[in-house]
Formats: sequence, C-alpha cells, structure tokens
Amino acid sequence: MGIREQQYVVMAVGVERYGAPVEQVLSIEKRLEVTRVPKTLPFIKGIMNLRGAVVPVIDLAERIGLTSGASGEDSRIVVVDVDSMLVGMTVDAVTDVVTLDESMVEPAPSIVGGLRAEYLKGVAKLDDRLLILLNLSRLLSDVEERQLRAVEKSLQG
Repeated sequence: MGIREQQYVVMAVGVERYGAPVEQVLSIEKRLEVTRVPKTLPFIKGIMNLRGAVVPVIDLAERIGLTSGASGEDSRIVVVDVDSMLVGMTVDAVTDVVTLDESMVEPAPSIVGGLRAEYLKGVAKLDDRLLILLNLSRLLSDVEERQLRAVEKSLQG
C-alpha cells in the first residue's frame, strides 16, 4: 500500500497557521464586498456575490474564538465546500499549499490554540511551527449550518 498524502491550503489567522484540505477549497478571493445580514450569529459576517452565487461569509478568527482580524491588505476570503454548501471564510492571509504525508499528522490534543478537538483533523509539524488541520464539516454546528442555509435560501428566493 502506498503512503497517503493530502494537500492543504495554509491560512494565517493571527499568529497561528491553519490548514484546509485542498479538495474542499474552491477559490481564494481578495476582499469582496460582504453584505451584513441582521439577526445572525456574530461570526457570520454576511453574504457575498461570487460570480452569481450567493455565498455566506464567516470570520474564521471569530468562529474559533480569536479576536476578529482579516482586514489587512493580505486578507482573503477562502471559499470552501462544507457538506455541499459554499462558505467563505475570512483569513489574514493564504500563505502556502503543502503536501502532508498522513504519518506527519498527529491526533489533535483536546484543545489547540483555543479550538476544541472536534473542529480539528489533527496537527502537523511544519518546519518550526504547528499547522492546525481544520475539519471543515465540524467547524459549523448543525444550528449554525442551518442558519447559513436559511440566509442563503432567503436571498435566492
């Protein structure tokens, strides 16, 4: 059997580096106009029009319990597919794409960088830093996912 490798898009959020599986990343956008939607959770920043598709946008820093950032020149919106729903995540920067061998990935401790293990696939040592691998399907709870889908649906009519 061959060694399993997976590619991750490396995103900077504050001083931490997070990885999202490359097959779930659909695009990386410069800051687009995000329209606020009233009565949504604080980390849901609103919606954006991405080539005709209405995409909800979340602040990844706020979602994982860090202070909101992602407003600098390098900030990006990473559009990911989470269980067949497009979601934009604001990040401070997208820094790299790395290929990790599964032997490099260790199970996540119960809390890493303020994140509960349920949001994580694991951690990998990358040079002298840790890369925290996100489990995008778990990043949004059922309630949050329903709210995002409702926002998306209400705007598409």
